[in-house]
Amino acid sequence: MWTYTLRRVLAAIPTVLVVITVCYLLLHATPGGPFDSDRKVSAAVLANLEAKYHLDLPLWQQYLLYLKGLLQGDLGASFRYADWSVNDLVAAALPVSLSIGGIAMLLSVMIGVSLGIFAALRQNSVVDHFVMLLGNVGSAVPSFVLGPVMIIIFAIMLKWLPAGGWHDFEFRFMILPIALLTIINVSTIGRVMRGSLIEVMHSNFIRTARAKGLPTRVVVMRHALKPALLPVVSVLGPLAISSITAALVTETVFSLPGLGKLIVNGAGNRDYTLVLGLVVLITVLTVTLNLLVDLAYAWLDPKIRY
Repeated sequence: MWTYTLRRVLAAIPTVLVVITVCYLLLHATPGGPFDSDRKVSAAVLANLEAKYHLDLPLWQQYLLYLKGLLQGDLGASFRYADWSVNDLVAAALPVSLSIGGIAMLLSVMIGVSLGIFAALRQNSVVDHFVMLLGNVGSAVPSFVLGPVMIIIFAIMLKWLPAGGWHDFEFRFMILPIALLTIINVSTIGRVMRGSLIEVMHSNFIRTARAKGLPTRVVVMRHALKPALLPVVSVLGPLAISSITAALVTETVFSLPGLGKLIVNGAGNRDYTLVLGLVVLITVLTVTLNLLVDLAYAWLDPKIRY
């Protein structure tokens, strides 16, 4: 297991480097610059600004300087936010996205796996039809439609919850965005868990366990659940990333000061260092979560290690 883990970690390093390099080159290849949208400044002032941020150096030197800063944990200074570094901006926004995405992911796994198990064991029942309905709604209705509908119902019509905003982790402002991400993720996890468990329950080793007289609870929990979780584990990595980063739509709908807002502002303002810092952060999170998924997959199925 340790050898498998080491191989996966070593394979992740060039992946991160390639993503950073490609994004760096694409940003610098696009027309314009980070100071083009400002009011007209003299050539001397523009030269001083470019020298301050090393934009007057050749591209390869800028790239090496950026990599040097990354190795020291420095994401650079923001071009557009005065007196703010990218580290400061990320440190302020990341807890918001992690809180919303992390809680939603935890609830999604618990609810989705439970609903999937009940639906698989009671096919064509009310629970089964509910899981399939939820799966269809979560897959067919986009978050930018479902979010405003939830605001209209729970904030405007019923007046139970605020329509948006962020008051220093006050829980009532977190309920609607967490509920939106949970509904979307549960639809995927529940549907995958249902289909996987149904397939496993028709396997030969399950028929053998039932022939020995084992009760259904023991058959499911001890023999069927572990192999049935394999497809669920494989989708947890992308879902976790989407809960944290693709909450871009969710944060926009509910006016949350998370990573989504930074991504939009950084791209619109041509803030190279901010966009690159967010790309680095998202890439590291993606690689790390996918690594954890691979390790969990190998733990559930030891054949994967070989």
